[in-house]
This record gives sequence, C-alpha cells and structure tokens, in this order.
Amino acid sequence: MRRLRDILDPFLLLLVCTVALASFLPARGDAARIAGAAADAGIVLLFFLHGAKLSREAIWSGARAWKLHLATLGTTFAVFPLIGLATQQVGAIPPSMRAGLLFLTLLPSTVQSSIAFTAIARGNVAAAVVSASFSNLLGIVLTPLLVAGLMERIGTGNLISLSSVEDILLQLLLPFIVGHLARPWISGFVNRHRAMLGRVDRGSILLVVYSAFSAAVVEGLWHQVSRDELLLLAGLCIAILVAVLLFTLALGRLLGLAREDAIVLQFCGSKKSLATGVPIAGVLFPASAVGPILLPLMLFHQIQLMACAVLARRYGAAAERTR
Repeated sequence: MRRLRDILDPFLLLLVCTVALASFLPARGDAARIAGAAADAGIVLLFFLHGAKLSREAIWSGARAWKLHLATLGTTFAVFPLIGLATQQVGAIPPSMRAGLLFLTLLPSTVQSSIAFTAIARGNVAAAVVSASFSNLLGIVLTPLLVAGLMERIGTGNLISLSSVEDILLQLLLPFIVGHLARPWISGFVNRHRAMLGRVDRGSILLVVYSAFSAAVVEGLWHQVSRDELLLLAGLCIAILVAVLLFTLALGRLLGLAREDAIVLQFCGSKKSLATGVPIAGVLFPASAVGPILLPLMLFHQIQLMACAVLARRYGAAAERTR
C-alpha cells in the first residue's frame, strides 16, 4: 500500500477532480471570463516563481558535463518531436488529440521529479539540476517555436493565435526573467516557504486546467472522444515513453557516460513537464482547443511517474548492492 501511495501522484488525483468538476459544472459566460482571467494571472505567477527558484550556483556546479546536457537536450527537443511526428499517422484518434500528442513531445523536461528520481537512483544530482533547469529555460522559447513550425506542417497551425508571441513574452518570459532577477532579494522567502509556494504552483495549474476543460466541455469535448480512443491514447503514451527510455539507455552506453550521468540522461531526457506544458498551452491555443490538447500530457504525466519511480528504486537498490 505504501508503494502504491508513492507511485500514484496526489496532484494527478486533483487534476482528475478538476476535470470532473469542469465536466459537470463548466464555467460559462461571465464565470468563464473570470476563470480565464484568474488562469492568466496564475500563469504569470507560476513563471515568476519558476524564475525565482532557479539557482545560479546549482547551474554552475553541474555545468561542466556538457556532453550529458547536449544529449539530454537533443533527446528532449529533437528525438521526442520526431516521435511526435510519427504519431500523427495514427488515424484512429481525433485530430485534436493527435495535436496533443505532438504538443506533448515538444515540451521541456520536468524539474522536481527528474531531480528526485536521480537522487533515488544514486545519480549525479547536480547535473540533473542543470539539465532539467536548462531544459525548462530553453523550453519557454523552443517549445512555442517548435509548435508553430511542426503543427503548421501537419495542418494544425491555425490553432495558434497571431498574438501568441506577445503573450509568450508577457505571460511567460518576462515573469520568469523578473523572478530570477529578484532572486537575491526573495530567495530567503522562497526557500522558507517552499511547501506553500508549491501549493501555489499547483493551484495555478489547476486554474488553467479548469478554465481549459470548461471551454472544451462547452464545445462538446466528451461527445467527440470515445472510451476506445482514450485507451488507444494511453497506449500511445506508454509506447512513446518506452521508446525514449530505451533510446536514452542506449545513448548513454554509446557516449560512454558514467553510471551517475547515464541516470541523469534517462530521467531528464524521458520526461515531459506538466507544470510547464499547461500554461504554455493556455497561452498558445484558443480556450476551446486547450482541453483535448492537454489530455495526452495528463496521461503521460502519470505514466512517466509510475515508470520512473520503479526504475529509480531498482537503480538505487543496485547501487547499494555494489557498495
């Protein structure tokens, strides 16, 4: 039972409850406008806090492993997108959900869980901090560029509004930079109240999800998606994760990485960030399109946590046996 609690992400349960609430009680009219404004404010706060949490000392301490970081970024922003393009050939799921699969593969890596799993597996934690942080920092710019280029190529580029560049600058990049520049003055507060700020992070994401799924439900989302399509979507998410885990394992051996660095490549290179993906989707896409686009990401999020939790424990146990 304890292992089950460790694997299941409580935040995912909150996400499921939020989707259920939006499905039965979607925001409409003035309520939808208020929810949308609150979600926009939450996105700004979320990226301000991301900037404030980014430690320059941690970056410099692990930045020497350049071969590892290039391999991780290459997996995240090159190999994953190629897999995402391959999924567009699956015609058994709706186009909006195929677009969601592609969007999922264009996102940066997670930060907290990548570092946590690396620590459990007895990997190079400092390098994991660098790889995950660089991935998220670059993702603010690279993900929208990849979305614009690749989604236009598959015929879904019309989902992206013309004001997306301005929204990215004002809602994502500017708050991130301001938060990081303010770090010398607010780092003490951030470090003392990490638990509270973590709840603020999650609350912001839940606001965006509720606003997005409310708009999608009003547009008839659950009448457009069948149970078989959801099962197929989950199967595709599992297949994507397995493919990338095998690729990063082989790449680590090919590059001759030390065991500790190979673990970083596998955990930082194989995961995608829900915390970054939800607000980016809220900025890039119209409200009615965000719900179905986020479905693959929400499924992949829990699948990656379960798989990496098992792997991290096995790697950690193996490291203990060799001591």
